Amino acid sequence: MTTTEAAADPSSPIPVIGSLSPSRAGDFMTCPLLYRFRVIDRLPERPSPAAVRGTLVHAVLERLFDLPAAERTAPAALALLGPQWERLLADEPALATMFGQPGEDGAGEGGDGAGGEGGQATDGQGEAEWLGQAREMVERYFTLEDPRRLEPADRELFVETVLESGLKLRGYIDRVDVAPSGDVRVVDYKTGTAPRADFEARALFQMKFYALVLWRLHGRVPRLLQLMYLGNGEILRYAPDEADLLATERKVEALWRAIRRAMDTGEWRPRKSRLCDWCDHKELCPSFGGTPPPLPEVPAAAVAPVPGPDFSDDV
Repeated sequence: MTTTEAAADPSSPIPVIGSLSPSRAGDFMTCPLLYRFRVIDRLPERPSPAAVRGTLVHAVLERLFDLPAAERTAPAALALLGPQWERLLADEPALATMFGQPGEDGAGEGGDGAGGEGGQATDGQGEAEWLGQAREMVERYFTLEDPRRLEPADRELFVETVLESGLKLRGYIDRVDVAPSGDVRVVDYKTGTAPRADFEARALFQMKFYALVLWRLHGRVPRLLQLMYLGNGEILRYAPDEADLLATERKVEALWRAIRRAMDTGEWRPRKSRLCDWCDHKELCPSFGGTPPPLPEVPAAAVAPVPGPDFSDDV
């Protein structure tokens, strides 16, 4: 039976050859060696204040829609910040180390100056200042839309589909809005700042990835992709069509072929960029005189996104 025939026969599911999420695809595009460290070696990483702040803001905005429409106000959202931060700390106690020990000035040697897509430095930043920036982002959200006028169809929606090649695509969508007409809007919150025009295509890749999954699942192209940048209060909107999503499908297939080649050859080449300054694995990188650990024995088909919390898509 061919792959296409198997796809049409529910009793014969397509064999999964691998799994890819937007964050892991982004890792490989940024640096194949970073992908290896995160997915193959599964090396531990320090919590990034910028990324965790993104997770906190996302949690607040998700739970804001649990409230009755009339109560979705800025003060109500700000009141959620403290409890959601306590919940994150209870789930991941290691997050408390982002700001050093009591009496230390900010993050100390454990800090992270990356700042995510917004490029906001966090070295030397204390918890109060960090929470203050989260508060500003929550307040800025209310300048972009009125949540009292919205009833999202889904929030933090996990989606996955298997392409005809057997590649499984998966990810979490911040919000899905469905109009009475059936038109779908895919919304993603970013706590960084909007990218320059020459970097918009990379920013939209994640959204097109989600749109591709939804299209393959439901047979309808989302009407609008919307990135809301809470770092500077800008919105990036894009209306995809089938040609866009077919091109995205070809891109993720090509990425997976490149990943498989790296698995087969054991060649995970580093790619230097300004992001290297904030990489937790810099000491292991050959570009900086380091030596990666021996490759573990991992079957290619078994490679999947790292389990557990993943803050990399939140900023």
